[in-house]
Amino acid sequence: MSDMELLLWARGTGLQIAGVIFIVGMILRILEILLLGRKRDLSEPRAGGMLAGLRTIITRAIPAKGMWLQITAGYIFHIGFFVVLLFFVPHILLFKDAFGWQWSGISNSLIDAVTVVSIAALIFALVARFTDPVRRFLSNFGDYLALIVTLLPLITGYLAFHRQGLPYTQMLAVHILSVDLLLVIMPFSKLTHGATLFLARWYSGAIAGRKG
Repeated sequence: MSDMELLLWARGTGLQIAGVIFIVGMILRILEILLLGRKRDLSEPRAGGMLAGLRTIITRAIPAKGMWLQITAGYIFHIGFFVVLLFFVPHILLFKDAFGWQWSGISNSLIDAVTVVSIAALIFALVARFTDPVRRFLSNFGDYLALIVTLLPLITGYLAFHRQGLPYTQMLAVHILSVDLLLVIMPFSKLTHGATLFLARWYSGAIAGRKG
């Protein structure tokens, strides 16, 4: 397979297969969570759960004491990742080809800066998890896998944009393949939190609120 054939497969058939796995996988994971159910709570509710759930979504977003640096790095990465994903002009054109939607992008220089900051924030999170004894003890293969497969699209995209590493066609193919990998792994790893984060936080807060 030539470099161009690999690129065309990665952005065509490969991306379509990854997209189907991602969509079906995420639907199944969400249904799995919703259908698990729980035993009916026969105790008399002491308060309503709706507002308590909403309050928990907000309060859990505020870093706990001693966690400001780590949580801030996480926010920086997530915001940067979505800025690059949604406002880099080639990505917008990809969305247009796939869904017919188009919007205004931002300058390449700003995208470049956001990418570098996002990569730095995620590497900081990875190093902090590995070097801190408590987080290293609590971490498993899934935690490191989630960090690495999320980091790869940013690094490979940066290298492809700057014509570094491999020849451009190969590097672009590797970048798209890393995106395909991310889509395939997301429903079956801790990256599922992208779809379940707020649901889980609301549910925990609602249960606690009901119990008073």
